Amino acid sequence: MTTIKDAQARVDAWIGRFEEGYWPPLTNLARLIEEVGELAREMNHRFGHKTKKPDEPDQKLAIELADILFVVIAIANEQGIDLEDAFEKVLTKYEERDSERWAPAVDKGTEPGPA
Repeated sequence: MTTIKDAQARVDAWIGRFEEGYWPPLTNLARLIEEVGELAREMNHRFGHKTKKPDEPDQKLAIELADILFVVIAIANEQGIDLEDAFEKVLTKYEERDSERWAPAVDKGTEPGPA
């Protein structure tokens, strides 16, 4: 299984193969917005009211998400951010802040007994 650190290293190795290296932050932000737009278009085709044109090719939802992940990793790398550490911190934030925000999931394997 690939860890976030592994993914960051692989993106860095890929980008390091080219003389241009990492793009500037605002260019990467534009790339990220472009990729999110592609995801939005696909989600709208699948689940929204905007149907595909007959000549439009099918897109893979997983690939659109992975494109976004690649750009997020590139931004993190260019900024010197350890995404694995940042992700752990954000999970802790959600766990602490939202632990009682929603109803707990009910175990679907058992029926609740009489009170």
